[in-house]
Amino acid sequence: QVQLVESGGGSVQAGGSLRLSCAASGLLVTKYCMGWFRQAPGKEREAVAVVSRGGTSTSYADSVKGRFTISRDTDKNTLYLQMNRLNNEDTAMYYCAAADYFSLVTLSSQYKFWGQGTQVTVSS
Repeated sequence: QVQLVESGGGSVQAGGSLRLSCAASGLLVTKYCMGWFRQAPGKEREAVAVVSRGGTSTSYADSVKGRFTISRDTDKNTLYLQMNRLNNEDTAMYYCAAADYFSLVTLSSQYKFWGQGTQVTVSS
């Protein structure tokens, strides 16, 4: 049984930082394309950061480039999202997801497994 469990969300002031974690069980994060998605109220779910199965390629939404970093810890079988210089537009529910693709994929429909989400709220 696959489980993706996110943690690390919370409330932070604009300009601050958070690190999200996604602990995986039932699958290896090195065997899937792994991604972080977010969804704000009234908006569509969007891919924030994605890492390829091999870990050699990453992709970021334009709005987070230079501020967010996706990474994996193979020993802990955990995916991370380091978020710096947060702003109000980053407020959303953040989801970890796994896609059974060799290449980078960014459409939510391509992801097979999802976590329950963790809320990030940025206030000014």
